[in-house]
Amino acid sequence: MSGARTVQVLLVEDNDVDREAVRRAFRQHRIANPIVAARDGIEALGLLRGERQPKLPRPYIVLLDLNMPRMDGIELLRAIRADRAMHDSVVFVLTTSKADEDKMAAYDLNVAGYICKSDVGTGFIRLVELLDRYWRLVELPGREP
Repeated sequence: MSGARTVQVLLVEDNDVDREAVRRAFRQHRIANPIVAARDGIEALGLLRGERQPKLPRPYIVLLDLNMPRMDGIELLRAIRADRAMHDSVVFVLTTSKADEDKMAAYDLNVAGYICKSDVGTGFIRLVELLDRYWRLVELPGREP
């Protein structure tokens, strides 16, 4: 990543295989951005709020699965958008769901993109290429509100 600040990646994913595939794709593309993983929305909120450890530093991008236990992706998105300290978080949905109602719900909550896992392939290489270009070109929120 170019620039003085490193973009953190919060990967909210309950599937161990998918989490490791994303990490592997980052390594294969020699992208050193830190990846912090959460298994569900409750764990992700704790990381974003700094409840049990230091708060995830900005700037960051959230990669969010929709189908998770305890708190699903849409519930997490609602919590993020309702919280003044995180409402401007950049969130990409990364899910197996191609359901129009899921897409509409996610875009109603201002996601930066909705990506189906089957469209990026098993190695997640296309996803990593997209993210690498995205954070090189786009100015991300880097301040605390």
